[in-house]
Amino acid sequence: MNILEIIEKKRDKKELTKEEIEFFIKKYTKGEVTDYQAAALIMAIYLNGMTNKETTNLAISMANSGEILNLSKELGKIIVDKHSSGGVGDKVSLILLPLVSSVGVTVAKMSGRGLGFTGGTVDKLESIPGYRTNLNMDEFIKNVKEIGISMISQTENLAPADKKIYALRDSISCVESIPLIASSIMSKKIASGADKIVLDVTVGNGAFMKDIESARKLAKEMIGIGNLANRKTVCVLTNMDEPLGINIGNTLEVIEAVEFLKGKMQEDLKEVVLELGSYMMYLAGLGDDIDKNKEILLENIKNKKAYNKFLELVEKQGGDISYIETLEKFEKAKYVEDIKIEKEGYISKIDAKEMGKIACFLGAGRTKKEDKIDNSVGISLFKKVGDKVKKEEIIATIYANDKEKLNKAKNKILENIKISKEKQEKLKSILEVIK
Repeated sequence: MNILEIIEKKRDKKELTKEEIEFFIKKYTKGEVTDYQAAALIMAIYLNGMTNKETTNLAISMANSGEILNLSKELGKIIVDKHSSGGVGDKVSLILLPLVSSVGVTVAKMSGRGLGFTGGTVDKLESIPGYRTNLNMDEFIKNVKEIGISMISQTENLAPADKKIYALRDSISCVESIPLIASSIMSKKIASGADKIVLDVTVGNGAFMKDIESARKLAKEMIGIGNLANRKTVCVLTNMDEPLGINIGNTLEVIEAVEFLKGKMQEDLKEVVLELGSYMMYLAGLGDDIDKNKEILLENIKNKKAYNKFLELVEKQGGDISYIETLEKFEKAKYVEDIKIEKEGYISKIDAKEMGKIACFLGAGRTKKEDKIDNSVGISLFKKVGDKVKKEEIIATIYANDKEKLNKAKNKILENIKISKEKQEKLKSILEVIK
């Protein structure tokens, strides 16, 4: 068995055996398969797909490429994890996890960095001065035991094969693939020690799954992998045809998350957070009534318990909580410019993918895996599909550190917001729940 035969087999649309997948993962993790060889195989998988059996074997092989944690044994509690398949303006984890922790769900969360035009939770957390995402396992478990929550980056020895493939996919434009997304997400969930999993499967223009059928297929594949690995999994399909909430960009999204926890909630973001949170409570055994769970979560925003839990998390991991308490302290972009709409009507489309790309162009994301992120740049969008707008009304603000990029971004934003004379329906935030 050698890597060239495996590449050739997948290139020719043949099914890889469990042994062939394990061979590739083992050799690539050790550096005995080169990046260019791995890229060739990943591209063949992207183009030709994988069977359910192949996808499951890939997920389990990647999970087994490093340490498999048993957090429930370490912590003596049911661990419910949450993961998103990616989107634009997706600051859900920053809000949701302190919120569910404040009602008693044990949160031991390992997150990734930005991939393509979507932001990463780790990048957002690291925009808080001093916040440490690279805790070792002992620190991670100690923090969860002491305050009920810790949010860190994926460790080197946890699904290391996925970490390498995850970065490689981004650099060769092979992100949007159901088997690669499903196996990547589930390998991390299996390895990271969660007993039960709630997955936010984003659907639409700004997501990797563009249509509901693809999203259902992804959800069912992940639930199938979860079942085989004895991890109860629930998938919530959420709308990503427009950016979630208002802000796109690392510091901007942290600010929006903090404001949410203080009670200033955007309706679409609120619906997604409450839906995911109520299912996390359900899987943790804290309530079978989803609507009742939502009421409990809202109460913990109102009484500031969720906000205080976020402060506790940030302080525990070395972050400077004065930035959370006084949001004006965050570093500002050099150029801040409002965008006014040029005609009256109703918003009929906000191209989420293009908005993500524009934010990435400004410096908020990566086009290459070694790119450095500019935390202060991004976009604020003040209108949603269905909203009425007047001529000369401010609909967005750009934050940039390069004047030329700002001007290009301004034109691109206006090109990708469509106005109609006819009244438009608001977009639904929650599309479906699959168990």
